[in-house]
Formats: sequence, structure tokens, C-alpha cells
Amino acid sequence: MSELEKRVRKKKLLDRVMKAEDTIKFFENGMDLGWSGFTPVGYPKKVPIALADYVEENNLQGKLRFNLFIGASVGAETEDRWASLDMIDRRWPYNTGKNIQKGINSGRIRFGSKHLSMFAQDLKYGFYTKDKGGKLDIGIIEASGITEDGGIILAGSVGAAPEIVDIADKLIIEVNTKMPSFEGMHDVLITDMPPHRQPYLITNVADRIGTTYIPCDHDKIVAIVESDLLDNGRELTEPDELSNTIAGHIMDFFKNEVKVGRLPENLFPLQSGVGNIANAIVGGFVHGDFQNLNVYTEVLQDTMLDLFDSGKLDFASATSLSLSPKGFKRFFDKFEEYKERIVLRPQQISNNPEMIRRLGCIGMNTPVEFDIYAHANSENVLGTRMINGLGGSGDFERNAYLSIMHAPSCRPSKNDEFGITTVLPKVTHVDHTEHDIDILVTEQGLADLRGLAPKERAQEVINKCAHPAYKDYLNDYLERATKKGIEKGMGHEPHLLDEVYKMQFNFIENGTMRFWEK
Repeated sequence: MSELEKRVRKKKLLDRVMKAEDTIKFFENGMDLGWSGFTPVGYPKKVPIALADYVEENNLQGKLRFNLFIGASVGAETEDRWASLDMIDRRWPYNTGKNIQKGINSGRIRFGSKHLSMFAQDLKYGFYTKDKGGKLDIGIIEASGITEDGGIILAGSVGAAPEIVDIADKLIIEVNTKMPSFEGMHDVLITDMPPHRQPYLITNVADRIGTTYIPCDHDKIVAIVESDLLDNGRELTEPDELSNTIAGHIMDFFKNEVKVGRLPENLFPLQSGVGNIANAIVGGFVHGDFQNLNVYTEVLQDTMLDLFDSGKLDFASATSLSLSPKGFKRFFDKFEEYKERIVLRPQQISNNPEMIRRLGCIGMNTPVEFDIYAHANSENVLGTRMINGLGGSGDFERNAYLSIMHAPSCRPSKNDEFGITTVLPKVTHVDHTEHDIDILVTEQGLADLRGLAPKERAQEVINKCAHPAYKDYLNDYLERATKKGIEKGMGHEPHLLDEVYKMQFNFIENGTMRFWEK
């Protein structure tokens, strides 16, 4: 018996096994497609690659285009290649890759960003495919197996796969036999529709409320494709001095919160975003004094394995194993051990405000920039050029017990080593409002904004977070804006409207945000 036959336990479905290139007959221009996958893990590979090959070989660029709905980002060898071949018309709610970003910012690809917990439910509500009765034409799902009843056992992520399986007219299942079966790691709940939705009865990070597979009408499965391609996970560099300094500020803050009684000794469940600073913060816990930690988050990066191995992390709940190739090798080498201490949930549950508030999660995420009043931008450069999308940071920042955002105080531009400040008078795009954020951190220091009025917040942000190259100007700006605002009876959160974006304008014109003599 082949490995595929072992994995597909509903034997009737074996009649639908075919090669990836044989599925091309199911696709037509303009279709709405849903893929599994979340932060390049658990996404289909064989069928998207076969479709890209077909378009390239037959010179169909721009003639076979689709609308893509995926829980978050997927591997560059799929969606970014599709973008390079002009195969994407619409894409929701997150993206990764230079080609797809170029397509979005040139107006060729229609892109929409959305809080990830809301995207999954809105997909099920039919908001994105109103012209088709709220349905998707085809869902392409990576699985590690199929149960006797036709239930789909997912691989390294859950994301929005349950909603996609539910609303797709047809399903193509890629059964990946290159990796072990993930059966038992998932906790899948098919959520009710309003107005009678039941509460999600999670009061502990390790609680389970669903099934270990996605229930599926197996008559919708039109093809099963065997896959032997592993996830093209993101590589992370080792944390640098700046990232470690930021992590150090946060560790010191937690120690003080425990000392004064606002946090227990094992803290509350931790959420950590993606990237090198997030990785460094988790590394800080590896070498720190906190024990019996729990994680309730979106993604588990490589340093989460270090935290498990240190004995300091008891349990982790997420929607994706966002590991590097080296991280996956470590994970598979100790698969049975890690499997017992991790649960993977749909993003509608992993990012749900109800659970985040109930569990008292500590949210930690990296923005592009923030301003002196604590508005933060997570997705746009200069307010107009899309990077990846909002992601799930807003789900946590608005609802966490402690909402923390961390970033370098400045970044180099092409002609100035301090050319781009992260701390601005006013951001040009707001993803997280001043009402969402408790703590801002750079390598310069940590600003605790809880209980502060706007001008007090501004002074704390400048004093603690701004880079020395920008601190004098920001102080001068705040002083002049406050004086003028009070004179005009507009002193609550004062701005100089004729100057508020002067840094950004100077960057566009001169390649640096510093418009004064350096």
C-alpha cells in the first residue's frame, strides 16, 4: 500500500486521484479561489505551480486571472509567481513577495487588507463573492490526510481553511506525503452564523472545543493530488544588538509589572508577531527568569521551539507553525514531543477578540511607524505604498490585556544613516489608534502610555522612544503645536497642519526625513 493510500482513509476518494496538471481542466478565467495556508505554511503547491507552468508555456499571461482568498501569506513560488505571470486580479487579505507588491502598487492587482479574524468570518458571510451568492468556485487545500468519513486533516496551519472548505463549490485536496500526518494537532470549530452564535468555551490556552479535522462534504472533492513539496518557510536572521536591546526593555518591564502585582509570576498568555524583533523577544524569555509560560498567538516561529526546549513554555496555541526550513527539521525530529504541547486553531478562533480579552493576552507586534500620540501604521509606506497588509496585529492590539508595539527608532535611507524615523508627528496611515496601544518600545527605551492624556503621551514617546537625531525637532514641534493649539482653543491633541507631514515630504523630495542641517 502506498503512503497516499494510507493517508486517504476514505477509499472511495482514491478514484479521484490525479496529477496536478490534470486539474487544469477545472479552472476558468475569473474564478474565485480559496487556498489553505497561513504565513507560508500549509498552502497548496503542486496545483498552483502546475497552473503557473500552464500559463507560462501557453503564453496566457493576463488571460487566465483569478481572485485569491487565503488566510494570510503563502509561499513565493505560488502567489508571487502568479503575480509575475499576471494571474491575480483580486487578493485578500495579506500578501508576500516583490512581484505581488509591485502588482498591487501599480494598480494591476486589486488588494484588500483586513483584520485576519474578521476576514475569515466575512468570507463565510459571503461579503467577498456577493455576485456568486457568497460561494467560492474552487478551494485548494493542503492536507496531511483524509479520515474515513472524508474529514480533511490539515498540515502545518489552519488559517481560513474551514471557511474555504465550507463555501467552495468544488475542492481539490493536495495530500502531502512528504511530511508526517498532523492528525491530533488541530482544533477545528465550524462557527455558527449570527444572531445565535454560541460562545467559544476556551478559558485555558490548552482547551479544545472542536474536531481534529475539517468536516467535509466529500462529494465536493473533484481531485486529490499527492504532494511531495515542503513549505517554503521564512528564514530569519539571528537577532541583532538592536533587537536584543528592545527585548531587554520589554523583559525589564515585565519584571516590574510582576513586582508591583499587575502580572502573575508566569505572566499571562503571550502573543508575538512575526519578524526578527519578535524572535528576539521570545529569545529573551528563553534566557530569562519566567517559568510555566503559555502562548496564545497566530504563529509559532523558530525561537518558540527554543522556549519549549528550555522547559519554560508549557503550551502554545496558534493557527500556524511559521517555521524556517531549519525550524521544520527541528520540529519533525521531535514531532511527537512538540505535538502534545501545541494546538492549531482556525484564525477566526486564534485571533478572536473574545478569547484575547478573556485570557488576558499580552500582544506584542512590530509596526512600520508610530506617531507621538501613539497611532501606528502597520502596512503602508508613506501612507500609499502597500507592503504586506494589516495581518492579525489589530486583533490583539485592540483586545489584549497589554498592547505592546516595538520597532527600531529609525532606519537608514539611501543617503542618510538616520534617514527614516519611526517616531513621527503624525503617521500618514493609521491601522492602530491611540486608543489601542499601551506600550511603545524602541532600542532607545520603553514608553508606558497607560493613563496618560494625549500631550503627556506625546512627551513620553519622544523622551523614551525617539532617536537622538530626531528628538530635538519632535520636542520643538510638540512645544509649538501645543502653544498654538491652546491659543486657538484646540489644545487637546495639537498639530501644526501646515507642518505635520513635512518629514514625509522631505523624504520624497530629498531621500531623508531630516530637513534641517545635519
